[in-house]
Amino acid sequence: MAFPVVGGGANYTGNFIPEIWASKLIVNFYDATVLAAISNTDYEGEITAMGDKVFIRTTPQITVRDYQKGMQLQVERPDSPKLTLNIDQGDYFAAVEDDVDRVQSDVNLMDAWTRDASEQMKLKIDTKVLTGVITGIASTNTGATAGRISQNIDLGATGAALQITKTNVIDAIIDAGTVLDEANCPEGDRWMIIPAWMAGLIKKSDLKDAALTGDSVSIARNGRLGMIDRFTLYVSHNLNRVSDGGNTCFSVLAGHKMGLTFASQMTNMESLRAESTFGSIVRGLQVYGYKVVKGEALARLYVRA
Repeated sequence: MAFPVVGGGANYTGNFIPEIWASKLIVNFYDATVLAAISNTDYEGEITAMGDKVFIRTTPQITVRDYQKGMQLQVERPDSPKLTLNIDQGDYFAAVEDDVDRVQSDVNLMDAWTRDASEQMKLKIDTKVLTGVITGIASTNTGATAGRISQNIDLGATGAALQITKTNVIDAIIDAGTVLDEANCPEGDRWMIIPAWMAGLIKKSDLKDAALTGDSVSIARNGRLGMIDRFTLYVSHNLNRVSDGGNTCFSVLAGHKMGLTFASQMTNMESLRAESTFGSIVRGLQVYGYKVVKGEALARLYVRA
C-alpha cells in the first residue's frame, strides 16, 4: 500500500517500490550530445563562478617577405589582441526526495535524478551552442557563393536551402570540405554534425557498397558512418532548424576544434535537508560560456530533405 500523500504531491513510493516496477527504473534515452567532440575546452580550469572572464591569447600572423642578398631586413613586433570568453550562462536543477520514498524504495532516486539532470543539461547546452555559433562562422564559409577563393560553392542560403538526397549527399559533404580547404583549415580532426535523416541518406548512397569504401562491412549493415572526406560524422537532434518556404531547414555544422572554444564548470553541487518537508534536496549549478575564436575554421550547410 502506498504511503498517504498530500493532494498535488508526488508519490514516488507508489511508483518505484519493487511491487510496481520490479526493481527497475525506466531507462531514459538521451539525444546524443556532441559538444565535447567539436570544441576545445582548454580554459575550463579557469572558471570559478558565473560572471568570470577568461582571456584567450591568440597567435599573431607573421609576415613572410622576399629576400635578396645584402638587403636590409624589415623587423616586425608580432602582436594580436586577446579574446574574451565570457562565462555568462548557467543552468541548474533542484529536486527533493521525501524520506518515506528513500526508506521504502530499493533504488537510489537521488542518483537517478542527478544522472538525468546532468544529461538534460548537456542537451540544453548543446542546443544553445549549436545555434549560437552560426553567427560567428566566416561569411566565406556559408551561403550560396561560399569559398574564400572559388566563391561559387553552394552550401545553401535562406530562401534557397540545399535539398539533400541520397544522390548528392556525399557531394554536399565534399563541398563543405572544399570550403574549409580554401580557408586553410587544418585537415586533421575535422568534424561534421548532421541530422538523423541526412545520416539515413548517406546509408542509402553509393557508400552502402563496402567495395567502394574499402570497409569490410557495409554501413547499411553496421550503421557506422565513420569518416567521409576527412570529417568525423556525428548525428545530433540538437541542430538549429527553422521553417523556410514551407520546408524544415537545418544548419549542418562542420569544422575543426580550433574554431570553437567552450568552458563549463559545475560550480555548485550539494545536498541539504528540506525546510518544509521531511526530505533531502539535491541541486546543482553549471556555469558555462562559448566563443567562436576562428570563424574560418567553421562552415555551415543550410539544407532540407
